[in-house]
Amino acid sequence: MSHAIMTYAIQQQGDSRSFPAGDAFLTGATKDADVVLHLGAPFKADAGKKAVLVELNAECLAEHVDEADPSCKNVLGFARYRNGGDAPSKLIELVRLPVTDAAAIDAAKAVFEAAGFTVVVCADQPGRILDRLLRPKYNAALRFLDEGLATAQDMDTTCKLGLGYPDGPIERVMRGGLKHHHDVTRALFETYGTAAYAPPRLAVAAAKRGAR
Repeated sequence: MSHAIMTYAIQQQGDSRSFPAGDAFLTGATKDADVVLHLGAPFKADAGKKAVLVELNAECLAEHVDEADPSCKNVLGFARYRNGGDAPSKLIELVRLPVTDAAAIDAAKAVFEAAGFTVVVCADQPGRILDRLLRPKYNAALRFLDEGLATAQDMDTTCKLGLGYPDGPIERVMRGGLKHHHDVTRALFETYGTAAYAPPRLAVAAAKRGAR
């Protein structure tokens, strides 16, 4: 793959959850390239680029661009998975639209993979892949804890010893931050209306404390 495809430029305004200050990916950017990443900066279409990437939080890419607009066939969203306040992982969720060109996907993947990231491509849905899978599990564990069905230690130990997980659900969601968990799972619940996404009591309480 050519060097030109693996170069990238960054338009940044404010902090980035995917690439916090000092991240090596930021220092690898050039002033101009065929792939442009918008980190906290207002989205700007550019049909002349191979790929234009918009950093996402909980929202859909369709909030930034009309997903049916053929002029946006080079636009993708992305998010580097991060468990709340934990350091960002090496996984990039790359979000495509119905009109997205395969060439734009290939160019975006080449940039991230050259930087050492693992890339998964998904449709434009709130929560993408990981949050849609993980947040109901965290919610269930928090409800078990709230209802006295199991202790945090028992649930975490069972997952680590019985399933081989590096950490348990309570340990992980607490470390990431209950307010962050609330904000993500509430956005999912508002979109899908599924009970599994409804924020549990402890997360709601944490969010209200943080708002005071």
